[in-house]
Amino acid sequence: MKLRLVFILLMLLASLGMAQEVGVRFGDIVGNNVAVDAVFGFKGHRTHADVSFGDGVGIEALSDFIVKPLEGEAFYYYIGAGVFTWLGDPFRLGVVGELGLEYRFNNVPIALGLDWRPSFRIIDDTDFFFDRFGFNVRWVF
Repeated sequence: MKLRLVFILLMLLASLGMAQEVGVRFGDIVGNNVAVDAVFGFKGHRTHADVSFGDGVGIEALSDFIVKPLEGEAFYYYIGAGVFTWLGDPFRLGVVGELGLEYRFNNVPIALGLDWRPSFRIIDDTDFFFDRFGFNVRWVF
């Protein structure tokens, strides 16, 4: 139920012109393995945000400061960094990097992406995670 409410809220925000892409992220997300995924574009960079639900709420907010096309117009790569938090028991907080590859279909408003997000947890325990990978499916507005 909570996931549906957040997805509806993100769709509403996207329809107001705030988000350029909204969808789902599968893979290793803070505390869960499925999240609502949104991309908010700005001139020269973008913000990539994920919200997941389980025994708590996982939130990741990253700034992708390099978003460049590879060959042609369909493939893009992006590099960024940001923060993550887990609002559950125990509370967790840390920093996360992002390196990804995205394919945007030219005639269909869908973007598919693969990313790697190494993270460094600072609060609860200090630990480094290098095996966090994800797959994104997003609707492009």
